[in-house]
Amino acid sequence: MRNYEDLQVWRKAHVLTLAIYESTRCFPSEQRFGLTSQIRRSCSSIGANLAEGCGRRSDGEMARFKQIAMGSGAELSYHLRLARDLELLSEVSFEHLRSDLNQVMRMLSSLSQKLKPRTEVVQLRAKG
Repeated sequence: MRNYEDLQVWRKAHVLTLAIYESTRCFPSEQRFGLTSQIRRSCSSIGANLAEGCGRRSDGEMARFKQIAMGSGAELSYHLRLARDLELLSEVSFEHLRSDLNQVMRMLSSLSQKLKPRTEVVQLRAKG
């Protein structure tokens, strides 16, 4: 079991989540259960899945939750674009949040590369 707070990618995802909550605070109240909720949920899911993966016993399980976090990041990317196109987010806010999200996604990809060799060894041992 790992401590998720030790992961640099988790810390960056958490800061992004705080920025998302701040940026969506001014969205219209009719979006509270729509786009606002979707954006916040997809963003917080990145950090939550990393935390859950760290609580699991194997690197294979960690890799699976990391993949789910990447899916949430892709979902967030679309929601941010939609919010910008609906003029709920300014271009400046959109670019800043998208840049931070891209950094998180690169870090997740890097984590994936670190986990891959370990999970392959575990799979080979299980077969042998």
